[in-house]
Amino acid sequence: MRAWRVPRPGPAIGALLRSAEEPVPEPGEGELLVKVHACGVCRTDLHVAAGDLPVHRPWVVPGHEVVGEVVEAAGEFAAGDHIGIAWLRHTCGVCRFCRRGAENLCPESTYTGWDADGGYAEYAVVPADYAYRLPEGYSDAELAPLLCAGIIGYRALRRAELPDGGRLGIYGFGASAHLAAQVAIAEGAEVHVFTRSAKARQLAMALGAASAGTEAAAGTLDSAILFAPAGELVPPALAALDRGGTLAVAGIHLSDVPVLDYQRHLFQERQLRSVASNTRDDGRGFLDFAARHRLRITTQRYALKDADTALADLAAGRVTGAAVLVP
Repeated sequence: MRAWRVPRPGPAIGALLRSAEEPVPEPGEGELLVKVHACGVCRTDLHVAAGDLPVHRPWVVPGHEVVGEVVEAAGEFAAGDHIGIAWLRHTCGVCRFCRRGAENLCPESTYTGWDADGGYAEYAVVPADYAYRLPEGYSDAELAPLLCAGIIGYRALRRAELPDGGRLGIYGFGASAHLAAQVAIAEGAEVHVFTRSAKARQLAMALGAASAGTEAAAGTLDSAILFAPAGELVPPALAALDRGGTLAVAGIHLSDVPVLDYQRHLFQERQLRSVASNTRDDGRGFLDFAARHRLRITTQRYALKDADTALADLAAGRVTGAAVLVP
C-alpha cells in the first residue's frame, strides 16, 4: 500500500513527508483493519511534521480524521461497516481522570498519527473501542473533518461556557472554526469572526456569522475561542471579553503568550482555558449533533499521492475550510 511518513520533524526544508510502498498493517487483538476512503489534513499533522510537538513515534504516518470501511472486524463492528478514526486512540480506563469522565487527561493516553500510524495511507488500524459510527447524509470527504476539527471545535465551544444567546468571538477561521461556528449559531449564539483572510471572512458570513473582521472592541464578547496557534492573540481576545467571559484556546500548540495586564485581561473574573484533546463522549455528542443538523462542510480535496502538497498548502494558508485526502 502507499503511505506517507514524517521522515525528520523540523522546519520545512523541501517536503515534510516521504512516500513509501509497504505492507498492509496487521490488526492486533481488539483492533480493526480499515480501508481508508478519506483522511482530513489537520493542523496538528503539521505540528507533528514540523517538530512543534515532540516525536512520539519515529517515521509516523500522520492523519487522525479517517473515514473508511472495516476490512477485518473486532468489537461491535462488522466487516463492511462505515467508521471513523479520530485523534484519541487509547486511555487506561482506571486512573482518576478516566474514572471521573476526563479521559482526555489520562497520563497514558495515546493518539492516532502521533503515537501510532494514522490515515495518510491506504489502510489503517484502530482499536475498536475508539472507532466511531458515522452520521448519514454526508460524503466521505465531508465526514473526515468532523473527526477532529469538528470534535475539538465542539469541545472548545463547551469549554468557552457561552451563555444562552450569548456573543461568541472566534479567532482564526479554518476547518475547526467553521464547524464550531455552525454549532454555536444553531444553538442560538451571535457569532463574530476575526481573521486576516478575506476568503475566510466571506465564508463566515455565508455560514451566518453576525460579523467578520480583524479585531474586536473591548468588552463586547461573552465568550471566545482561539483557533489560530498565535499566542499574541490571547491578550486582545481576553480584552474583548465582557465581565465573567471565558477564552478557550483550542489548539494543541500555541506560540508564546505575551505578558498579560491583570486589570485589562483577567480581572472581573475573566477566564483563560486550554482544550486538551477530547473524550469519546465529546466525539459521540458532536457526531450526534451532525446527524440532527446538516452542517455545511467546506473542503479542499487532494489525491492521496499529493499529501505533501496538501500539508504545504495548509502551512502556507492556502486552504479554505478543510483539506481532505481522497484515493
